[in-house]
Amino acid sequence: MDAKTAAKDIKQGRISPLYLCYGSEKYQIQEFVALLQNTLVDRDQRDFAFAAFDLAETPIEVVVEEAETMPFLVERKLIVVRDSALFTAGKEGGKIEHKVESLLSYIGNPAEHSVIVFVVNNEKLDERKKVVKAIKAVGTVLSFMPLGGGELVQWVVREVEKRGCKISREAAEALVAAGGVQMATLAAEVDKLCLYAGVGGIVEAAAIEQLVARSTEQNVFAMVEHIAALKLEPALRIFYELLKQREEPIKIAALIARQFRIMLQVKDLGRQSYSQQQIASQLSLHPYVVKLAGEQSRKFEAGRLRNILSELAELDYRMKSGQIDKVLGLELFLLRLAP
Repeated sequence: MDAKTAAKDIKQGRISPLYLCYGSEKYQIQEFVALLQNTLVDRDQRDFAFAAFDLAETPIEVVVEEAETMPFLVERKLIVVRDSALFTAGKEGGKIEHKVESLLSYIGNPAEHSVIVFVVNNEKLDERKKVVKAIKAVGTVLSFMPLGGGELVQWVVREVEKRGCKISREAAEALVAAGGVQMATLAAEVDKLCLYAGVGGIVEAAAIEQLVARSTEQNVFAMVEHIAALKLEPALRIFYELLKQREEPIKIAALIARQFRIMLQVKDLGRQSYSQQQIASQLSLHPYVVKLAGEQSRKFEAGRLRNILSELAELDYRMKSGQIDKVLGLELFLLRLAP
């Protein structure tokens, strides 16, 4: 079952006694837990119908005891359990010793009056563990991974529409380019932009340019985008703006090198018929970052990318050894990239 189907079931009153939510996209997990909380827990009865535990501080048998205890004044209670290393590979960290047998016993016969949500901020579960197999057989296991390139832009469009505003796909792409790929950050930017546009308003690209503050990484990405499009003037403009913000030239050079390295890796893996998702997994990158890097890499031959990386490595050495002024060295590098 996927998260959308599970959310639909919850809204229709079909609720599982056990949920195991895992993945690297924390914002989506938070939204899913919030949906369960809003569905099951009346705001005035929160003290009776909601409990949260951290397994770094609490033994799992305490969680089981809470789940088995009848709720007071409410029909059902929600229990959220975080830091669930019990479901992942490796030894459980911390000083707490967990009696996993108590959890296995509970999974075999979960209480009707409790709903437990285990939150695992990890991309993979340890499928070999009995507890993972047990909860898969009885409960609902949901994966929350980063959205693909097109999906993230569509998500931005939907979030804007939820707030009573409109945004074009091009403007949504501009927002992702400026704000990055973290959904929590994008949601905050959407709130700000919709407040600026007003109910029924349109979120314009100009407003995004004016209101969304780019991180150093996003500015470097935009600079490389201009370089890839052979637009040296706007690339230099971003570079000088970064210097005004007192960014270290060596850091800027390192971020430029990182972006060109990603472009080369994406290009090489693409030639080996890797899909966008496979490349993202292989390089531990967000799929949208891979998508954009793939578009940029098509404007360079692989040999040219390798030469640029070699030049950046030499520039890094010369800047760190004092053989060249750092600002001048980067300026000359950018000028050499011009056609």
